Amino acid sequence: MSLYAQPASASVSHGRVHHAPSRLLARLPFWLLGALAVAIVFLWNISTDATYTLIFNAVVAGVGMTLMVTLVAFAGALILGLVIELIRLSGNRVLNEIATFYVEIIRGVPMLVLLYYIAFVGAPGLVDLINWIGRSLFELGMTHAFASELASFSIRNLSFGTRAVLALVIGYSAFIAEIYRGGIESIDPGQSEAALSMGMTRWQTLGLVVLPQAFRRVLPPLGNDFIAMLKDSALVSVLGVQDITRLGDTYASSTFRFFETYNVVAFLYLLMTVALSLVVRGMERRMPRG
Repeated sequence: MSLYAQPASASVSHGRVHHAPSRLLARLPFWLLGALAVAIVFLWNISTDATYTLIFNAVVAGVGMTLMVTLVAFAGALILGLVIELIRLSGNRVLNEIATFYVEIIRGVPMLVLLYYIAFVGAPGLVDLINWIGRSLFELGMTHAFASELASFSIRNLSFGTRAVLALVIGYSAFIAEIYRGGIESIDPGQSEAALSMGMTRWQTLGLVVLPQAFRRVLPPLGNDFIAMLKDSALVSVLGVQDITRLGDTYASSTFRFFETYNVVAFLYLLMTVALSLVVRGMERRMPRG
């Protein structure tokens, strides 16, 4: 046995050295290599081709607006989605039905239609409501400047950027509420029963036992929704918001360089979404299973 033990050990040791590159190559995601190859080609064109350089400089200014709209809208959707799900968990039949109605209706409306509806129907309705509150405060005898500002609030005070963010918040809050629901329902009911038997209230059990575990489980799907919102943020360009897509449309319409312009627009979106996809995949690998 001793004659074979040492060579076997040595072969394993040598195998780790000689076959490490092949194992690394086997684990390497080839789709990522393809994406990197495309990125290198585009970066080369942008740095060497005067046309692509001009287009990139004109369009890249919209990256900040795209990220700002996405971050603000997603933060709002996270909060609103959690509120909706907590309402559904309140135990009140009427509130549960209202919240479920909201989720099902919003999820059934295309995001572009919802964007138009909020921008041109919901926003004027909201302004009318604000004006009515201001006038009501005046009728109650309040002459404070706050009441005056409400009564004179104009639709012009709601920029199209604000309306676009509001539409994304409302649209994605319904999907995020469903993600929260799935995460909460995935927690073993025995844990809630144990917490209740120890004297915890229903809301203490939810906040201290269920939600912390549920949040860890819903992080990957929430990351996927964030990527989806980043892409859907291109829809705000129809309202004139100066994001990547809108700046690309403007440049292409004025120069008729549609092919090159939309190549750059697609490249910028791909750069952001692929980077976020890698982050989400890393989160999924680190999430506890079972």
